[in-house]
Amino acid sequence: MPTILQYDFMIRAFEAGLILAVVAPTIGIFFVVRRYSAIADTLAHVSLAGVAGGLFLGISTVWSALIACLLAILGMERIREQRTLSSDTVVSLFLFGGLALGVVLIGLRPAGGVNVANYLFGSVLTVSQETIRQIAFMGAVVCLLAGIFWRSFFAVSLDEDVAASGGLPVRFLNRTLAVLGATVIAISINVVGVLLIGALMVIPVLAAEQFRLGFRSTWMISLSLSIFSVVFGLIGSYYLNLASGASIVLCSVVLFLVMMGLSKISFSNKRAS
Repeated sequence: MPTILQYDFMIRAFEAGLILAVVAPTIGIFFVVRRYSAIADTLAHVSLAGVAGGLFLGISTVWSALIACLLAILGMERIREQRTLSSDTVVSLFLFGGLALGVVLIGLRPAGGVNVANYLFGSVLTVSQETIRQIAFMGAVVCLLAGIFWRSFFAVSLDEDVAASGGLPVRFLNRTLAVLGATVIAISINVVGVLLIGALMVIPVLAAEQFRLGFRSTWMISLSLSIFSVVFGLIGSYYLNLASGASIVLCSVVLFLVMMGLSKISFSNKRAS
């Protein structure tokens, strides 16, 4: 058995990480298609307020972050549907507001006991058995609903007006997808951290898009890249004593650069032939 797998905390980290590696791009691909990448970052910052609130109240940070993300995403959807503010304005409002509220709540929390940096950048030490159960349950629900509404989510993400004219319940689908995105953010906090989870949802998908394949093929490639990033990111965080989230995201960035290079080489060869 490799040395890294002799420790229970690393086994738990790999279990949680592999679940996230599947769930994050599964929802992230819809966010990328509809140009909602910034919302993933916004929810991640809002989740900091949820984490701080959970620590302040002494409750599970996964559930408190989920509640904060759900309130934020439903609020953003409501304002967006009313068209009283531009999408960029709404995203900025919730991003900076959530971040400010999180900082304030952290300042109000009694000192000692918890290293907040673990929640900002991820730490394998924060992954408990209870956390894995929560991640596994929520991840299963997210994947199940994504499978049920797969074609509908794709249609709405591609063009809301066409989807509505086809009889699809656009508002319901938008809010369901938003809730699933909020759930992914909430369950990723311990491994990836609130400041970096948006990257895990988006970068593997962007890397897979470099090959300009169909939607399903892009999703499958993004899953492979996400799994690779999580596995080697956790290995790097263990041996180099780095924050797990940063290591995972750096692996994703490297893979994106590699995929972009391969895509350009392939395109050049096709033009030459």
